[in-house]
Amino acid sequence: MGKGGRIACICTPYALTIASLVCIIMVGLGCTKSSSATLNNLYFFRANLQNLTTSSTVESTVSSALESAGVDVSSSDLATALNEAQKQLNIKDFYDIGLWGYCDGDVSNGNYKTSNCSKPKAEFYFDPITVWKLNDTGVEDVLPSDLSKALNVYKNVSKWMFIAYIVAFIATVVELVVGVFAICSRWGSCVTSLVSAVSFLFITAASVTSTALFAVLKGTFNEALKDYGIKGYMGKNIYIATWLAVAFSLAASLFWVISSCCCSGRSPYHGAGKTRGVTAEKAPYTYEPLGPHANQTPAAYGNTSYPPPPAHGTQVPMQNMRTNAYEPFRHV
Repeated sequence: MGKGGRIACICTPYALTIASLVCIIMVGLGCTKSSSATLNNLYFFRANLQNLTTSSTVESTVSSALESAGVDVSSSDLATALNEAQKQLNIKDFYDIGLWGYCDGDVSNGNYKTSNCSKPKAEFYFDPITVWKLNDTGVEDVLPSDLSKALNVYKNVSKWMFIAYIVAFIATVVELVVGVFAICSRWGSCVTSLVSAVSFLFITAASVTSTALFAVLKGTFNEALKDYGIKGYMGKNIYIATWLAVAFSLAASLFWVISSCCCSGRSPYHGAGKTRGVTAEKAPYTYEPLGPHANQTPAAYGNTSYPPPPAHGTQVPMQNMRTNAYEPFRHV
């Protein structure tokens, strides 16, 4: 297989690597631009607070607390007070969590409209107490213990998840650069296979971590805050993107290994620096002369160059020998 076949063999893993890189980039771009509907649909977790003040459970809980304190208030007055509190705290209807930050917005007729996205930050994690400006309200002291533990785990694991995605991105870029040299030889494919293995390892670890982390957070979030009208949901598109990146990376790794074992770029005709040639057979009853007269074309019939009869006299028979020879095959 020549250089053309080698290039064709490298195109498949190279295209798969590019596809994996695109998916990783899509994961990173999620929740970074409020004006992009596509990027706003790429989130790991969504906290829905639109029913925070309209939940009857919340109203009854607060009403019971007020009655215990000797304060008599109607349900309508309570709903008005809770709505006013939400406006003063500027709490949005929903919050979407991405890799670099979060976006928030309001819900209108079932449509989620993003109004703001936070500034991208490395090793980002979503702190609801800080984002909802509840630091001075003492709410963090009365949060359910399960939710507090889940938030602490999320804070620590999210840093590792961010690092894993960054390493996967860098390794995939290096894989594309090194993959160019794989066209020249199988040694290039071997090195690219090692880099591809690193990329696959970290993108898989990041995908597993994000899926497991937010699945646990969703369960704890809904269980602890269901009485307050707050619900949590996992995203869909971002998980499709991250697991497609895993699939493309795995396929690319396998094809890089195959290209390092097969698809040699050297031509079979130049294995030892020899020129290409074929062995041809002469037509029947003809001969190819060797020696100083090798370039002369012998006749098929007529003079067959038989040796002359032996000479007599001063000539010695041993000296009357032919200076040329013939062979039935030739190499051209």
